Amino acid sequence: MTSNGDSPEQLTLLRDTVRRSRTKAPAGITSSLPVARIAVDVSLPHLDRPFDYLVPDDLAEAAQPGARVKVRFAGKDLDGFVLERLESSDHDGKLTRIRKVVSPERVLTPEIADLCRAVADRYAGVFADVTRLAVPPRHAKVEGEPLRCDQPAPPPLSTSRSEWSSYPPGFLDAVARSEAPRAIWTAVPGADWALGFAQAAAVCAASGRGALLLAPDARDLERLAAACTTVLGATGFVTLSADLGPTARYRAFLAALRGGARVVIGTRAAAFAPVANLGLVALWDDGDDSYAEPRAPYPHAREALLLRAFRQQCAALLGGFARTAEAAALLESGFAHELIADRTVIRAVAPAVHIAGESDTDLARDPAARAARLPHRAFEIAREGLRSGPVLVQVPRAGYLPSLVCQTCRTPSRCSACGGTLRRTGGAGPASCSVCGRPATDHRCPECGDTRMRAAVVGARRTAEELGRAFPGVVVRTSGGDNVLDVVPDSPALIVSTPGAEPVAEGGYSAALLLDTWLMLARPDLRAPEEAVRRWFNAAALVRRTGTVILVGEPSALPLQAVVRWSPEGFAAREVEERRAARLAPAARLAELTGPADAVADLIARLRQLLSATAGLEVLGPVDVDEETVRAVVRTPRAAGSALARTLKEAQSARSTKKSPGLVRVQVDPPSFG
Repeated sequence: MTSNGDSPEQLTLLRDTVRRSRTKAPAGITSSLPVARIAVDVSLPHLDRPFDYLVPDDLAEAAQPGARVKVRFAGKDLDGFVLERLESSDHDGKLTRIRKVVSPERVLTPEIADLCRAVADRYAGVFADVTRLAVPPRHAKVEGEPLRCDQPAPPPLSTSRSEWSSYPPGFLDAVARSEAPRAIWTAVPGADWALGFAQAAAVCAASGRGALLLAPDARDLERLAAACTTVLGATGFVTLSADLGPTARYRAFLAALRGGARVVIGTRAAAFAPVANLGLVALWDDGDDSYAEPRAPYPHAREALLLRAFRQQCAALLGGFARTAEAAALLESGFAHELIADRTVIRAVAPAVHIAGESDTDLARDPAARAARLPHRAFEIAREGLRSGPVLVQVPRAGYLPSLVCQTCRTPSRCSACGGTLRRTGGAGPASCSVCGRPATDHRCPECGDTRMRAAVVGARRTAEELGRAFPGVVVRTSGGDNVLDVVPDSPALIVSTPGAEPVAEGGYSAALLLDTWLMLARPDLRAPEEAVRRWFNAAALVRRTGTVILVGEPSALPLQAVVRWSPEGFAAREVEERRAARLAPAARLAELTGPADAVADLIARLRQLLSATAGLEVLGPVDVDEETVRAVVRTPRAAGSALARTLKEAQSARSTKKSPGLVRVQVDPPSFG
């Protein structure tokens, strides 16, 4: 009790005294930094903050920042990470003790904890959800293994910059000086990007700093590992990927954590890798959808690396044969600079690129050049290319005939049992449903009654069959689905591939046919043109400088023209302008809200109350997803993006606190939008 005459200073002193008395180490509690601030593994938005616990004397040595612990929370034993140790707590109530140190291994470093917090805030998510992505599950046996990390990381085998000779030297020079440049690298056609990444990492490692290199998938990661082995040596880097399996992944994680190598390579799962003294983060082909995390809070690896580069003041490199609108926006904002070869260099190494039916000569020789799926000129280029090496044929869809329509009226053919799309999986037998597999032996068009069907889309297997008949005696191989080829020899062959599954040809392809371009552009997605251009550039870059690329599509289409001019930077800049006019990402910040109609409406109402009128909030929708779910999109100008994420988190916290019914999935800047 205090008298009414106590001064504010006395009251403050009294409160501090009471607080210290409450956190003063009782019996059995360590006297050195007795309070542990812990991030408890709870995904509820309103509980997304650290909590203070007392450190028992027998756990004081093990309960260090970064260690896994067990604590009592809401009547349950939950996992958590120690964030820091303190002399006292700001909490006015009684503190409970840490129940157990699960492992003394300090797996959550301060830098990664800071990054997890930043990623959670960027995507209106919860810290605990991000740490699940950042720190793999524990394997006690692996922790007990002797890892050879007591020796300094070996020096690079080579510090050559041969793969960077076509570009201005400023970026690597700055990395060598331990500076923090940020660049958007547009690789020249035919560039060995994996070798370029390995050489950049070697420059960084030679300066005494660490590097983190990301590739989109396992195939590209294998190429990167091979390049790093050549440049850094087999023990000069660590590979960290979810495809390794739980045990091997944790072993690689610990090797990186304990300083087994200065360089870490991996896929999306490695974006949070604990690299000591980080000097460079690099990511290849940032438009690949495999970089988008499918688990809450759905972060993109590109954004995680850029946040990491900013917060840890290290160099950042985004590379690709194409360029995304997000990368173009980074250049426009001044956050990064352009790393691109001179146009004379690009023209010297790029293959010739044409569009079927683009000239009057083509139309005179083949009046159906613009309508045919395989026009005469495409056959000529394939025949010519087969004289000197393999020819790549890119087909947007896998399978045989993945979609059928009525022969007479072109109505899509549907299964009479479940409504699924009818397809053919081979040259013999009836069509079948793509959903339930039921044979469509009794199919009849509901519009005109015709029983005949034709292909709406031709798949890669059917294309390979047709090309095999057109080029008798020529080897025809397919790559896609469950049968993806990595490398093909430098011998005449037709390689039919789906986008993203193109194998690398030794010495490069002599020609490439990019078919059904209209199908890639017709996807109901905001990013369809950008994705199509990225796929085409990636395929065309596999063609040798003396080869030819032909696109089968509308000659006036701007995406096709960008490939003909080999101008990914121009197309990306145009995309940014068009999206700015339409108030879409990356010119605006978007969030997709999916859930029951009442819950989505409640969240939107809270957003309107919490977000300032100056933030320019717009609501699109909601629209029905199914009978029980709706989807709405909220957006603000990019400058108000942080306020939108913060307000979304506050609104979700308010709903969580009041236990409002209905779960709303919040996805900030979704990778697809349409």
